[in-house]
Amino acid sequence: MNWMAQHWLALVLLASYTGALLYNAYLGSQASRGIAGYYVGNREMSGVVVGISFFATFASTNTYIGHAGKAYDYGFAWFTLAILLVLFSWISWRWIGPPLRRLASQWDALTLPDFLGSRYITDSATTTRHPLLQASGIVIVFASLLYLLAIFKGAGHLFQMFLNIPYEAGVGVTLVIVVLYTSVGGFVSVVRTDVLQGVLMLLGSVVIFYFVTQAAGGITSIRALQAIPEKQFLFELNGGIPFAVLLGVSLSGSLKLLSDPRQLSRFYALKDDAAVRRGKWIATLGLAIVLSCLFPVGIYTHLILPEVTDTDLIVPSLVSDPSVFPLWASDFLIIAILAAAMSSMDSVLLVAASTLYRNIVAPFSVSSRELLWTRAAVVGFSLVAALLALNPPGDIVEITIFSGSLYAVCFFPAVVFGLYWQRGSARAVLWSMAVGISTLIIW
Repeated sequence: MNWMAQHWLALVLLASYTGALLYNAYLGSQASRGIAGYYVGNREMSGVVVGISFFATFASTNTYIGHAGKAYDYGFAWFTLAILLVLFSWISWRWIGPPLRRLASQWDALTLPDFLGSRYITDSATTTRHPLLQASGIVIVFASLLYLLAIFKGAGHLFQMFLNIPYEAGVGVTLVIVVLYTSVGGFVSVVRTDVLQGVLMLLGSVVIFYFVTQAAGGITSIRALQAIPEKQFLFELNGGIPFAVLLGVSLSGSLKLLSDPRQLSRFYALKDDAAVRRGKWIATLGLAIVLSCLFPVGIYTHLILPEVTDTDLIVPSLVSDPSVFPLWASDFLIIAILAAAMSSMDSVLLVAASTLYRNIVAPFSVSSRELLWTRAAVVGFSLVAALLALNPPGDIVEITIFSGSLYAVCFFPAVVFGLYWQRGSARAVLWSMAVGISTLIIW
């Protein structure tokens, strides 16, 4: 009872947040009676809504917990990733979004494999069972599983550190909430919820930056680090990691903004080119604000926490420390970081489940109840990811960057050349995927 009395704000916000998710699930279910409504919101979404959803979907617990912590190990060189992420977000909206929206609407493509099939497969009689659709679908399902696993890990740590809920129970709570509104409401529910979550994430990133810098001695306290010999690596290009390796990691993590199915699906849902132009600036600016607030956290942490062994625990440790954050701020950030997890998880779930059923199972099935089976796939897929998250194979950043890199090496050539080059074939795309996966594994 004493704990509940202290954290009443977190409980009120959590109840209000859950209520808003369920309400959006109801509204989404009304708009998702057909398969196009469930997958892409009937292609009637505005640029403002989709722009917020775009950056909210990308900035997950990976950003709040993983990337914010990695600067502790790699120093200012790690900001290379933040710069490239903002740049590639703008490039995606400027050069990928407009033609992809038009072609997806023209070909009635609902998933990325649908687009690839319409673009590269010439024999329409074999399109649904073509190896290109099967292979691209398997890549999306596998990469999505890795990404979900990482987000479940971040959410589990969130509940464990902030609310004293066991890690396994935290994963379970996250599973129930996200499955409920995603499976019921589909794309409309996901995007409407992302708007709420995007606002919470923006405010949360500013709150984290303000209180962490204050606890470190102010923004200018960075000069104190420069005077410490053992902290000099933070200011060197090759200090924490060889810059060539860091640049490769940054590029592979950023290129997925041009090829990640959950980001590209946002373009499918836009109603016209004017919506694309509006969404471009909202998405890019929102991502820039979040990253510019969170990436420096690891740097300032050197002045607050002298010894850190697991960088994934830096932000949870700081937020739960009353000497860094007042109680009201900690309670608010619990919900903001939970929103960051949900905003990515729902999109990954929807894309993976849609692709799993539509492009892998449905071509070999006689069932006509696509909407029902897609909802079932959302539930089943999330259960598998949650179970794997109980014993995750690595750090959040490593898992998510590998997942994003897999999207980049498999789909970047096919999507970009498919939009701007008239030639190409399904066989060439399959070979590019094989070469890309081999290169990624070797790297």
